[in-house]
This record gives sequence, C-alpha cells and structure tokens, in this order.
Amino acid sequence: MKRVTCLVLLSTTVAVTALHFAGNVWATPAVGFAATTIISGTFGEIDVLNKSIIPDSSENDRRAKVWLSLQKTEGPSDLYVQSNVWQPGGTTGWHTHPGNSLIIVTAGTVTEYEGHDSDCRPHVYTRDMTFVDPRGDHVHIIRNEGSVVARTIAVQLTPAGASRRIDVADPGNCHFQ
Repeated sequence: MKRVTCLVLLSTTVAVTALHFAGNVWATPAVGFAATTIISGTFGEIDVLNKSIIPDSSENDRRAKVWLSLQKTEGPSDLYVQSNVWQPGGTTGWHTHPGNSLIIVTAGTVTEYEGHDSDCRPHVYTRDMTFVDPRGDHVHIIRNEGSVVARTIAVQLTPAGASRRIDVADPGNCHFQ
C-alpha cells in the first residue's frame, strides 16, 4: 500500500509540474516587441454590408471593380487600436488572434512569416504599406529584421472578453538564426 501511495504522489507531482510549465515550454515569447493599446471599446452585434459600383467608368478603371465589405458578428465584440513597436531583431513570437487585424506600417520594416507555409516565405512590409491578419488558425510571427525601430498601428476586432493574442508553439516551418 505504501508503494502505491508513493507512486500516486510521484505521478501527480510530475503531471502537475508538466501542466504548469507546458505553456512556457511550448510558447514562443515576444522579444524586443511591445504592444500598447491606444484605445478600445465594445460593440453590440455588428451587421454591416457595403457594396459600391462606380457607374460610367471604363473597364480598366480600378474603381469599376465591385468593392464589398461585410462585417457580421453574433454577440458583442471588442475593438482595439494597438501601437506595436519592434526593436531591431525584435519578434512577436508565434501567435494568433481570435479576430481579424488591419495593420499599417508607420516606421521601419516588418517581416511576417506564416505557420502554414512550409517554405517559410517572408512577407516584407515597409512604411505606409498595409496587411491583414485574418484571424483564428492564421498562426504567424512578425519580426524586425532591419537595423532601425519598426512601428505599426493595428485595428483588431475580437469576440468580447476574448484574449486579444494567443501565443502558440513554434510550428517548425521556419528556422530563424
């Protein structure tokens, strides 16, 4: 009976320790990166649709294309305006978000890598460029591989009360130096 009790206590200690440290072992933390919320607010359900066609434009006119913007949510949503700053060599660590983000680069250069891209292709964005982080299973990392500070402004819409950022394990497709 004494051996069984010792074995149960040892197994429990190992399991609790493993669970306690699992997030720290597998997550890839941000380094040289700071995100600051400029402002946030909560919306009720959102149901908007914008559709615009410019009449009397030529077929080659970019404005002649249909522009469609649909945003529909069930339940409340949190909106964040974020200021993000990377020091040279800084990284967000691998992560995802529960909602989409619209991002504008305001200084320097950031490079995004996507977790599902087995070729680990860099997506480079410089000042005044924009990009979208679609949400959910879009695991990514954003790095400053340059020699000057990089900055972005991000507008994020997430389910109300959800964590704005979800750290994830390195998917293993990129081998950074």
